[in-house]
Amino acid sequence: MSIRKVLKYGEESLRQPSKEVHKVSQKIKNLVEDLLDTMYKENGVGLAAPQIGENLRVFVIDVSTNNEPLNPKVFINPKIIKKSGACISHEGCLSFPEAFTDVKRYSNVMIKALDTNGRSFVMEAKDGTLLARAIQHEFDHLDGILFIDHSINRFEADEELKKNNLPPVQVDKLLDEPELTEAVNELKEKELQNKKA
Repeated sequence: MSIRKVLKYGEESLRQPSKEVHKVSQKIKNLVEDLLDTMYKENGVGLAAPQIGENLRVFVIDVSTNNEPLNPKVFINPKIIKKSGACISHEGCLSFPEAFTDVKRYSNVMIKALDTNGRSFVMEAKDGTLLARAIQHEFDHLDGILFIDHSINRFEADEELKKNNLPPVQVDKLLDEPELTEAVNELKEKELQNKKA
């Protein structure tokens, strides 16, 4: 298939909610191939269809490391059916070249989706693993949500964006996540106590 251009933060379509896929047609299978080819070319861990200008509910992930064989996972029409726990995740995004910041994430997620054969499957990712965080990151893209919307410190995020010539955080898009915020604050408190001990 082909390598596609990854849209950069600031492009309006990254903020558009994506449409359900009605049929896992050849067109959708080609889109999946393009997503995988582009993700591997860019050394990404995940890529969602909106990032290449296709507002459809499709994303791909591969968390295999250098010495492991490629292990691509495809999610079509995904739904997160369970989430719990909290973790602090240091994240970047192919639509935000070179920019990284700390964000709030659930540490455990369960997701239901279709594969490229149109078959339904359920996957669970736990303990704040890269897979758990990547699932949430890519899933957000399908609703026009970006990782900086979960920023722990928006001023730090702004500094990082500015340094990389990207537009600032959109304050009106920051997510109010009281449960997650509380859990993350408890985590930070524990870390402080451990440092003092």
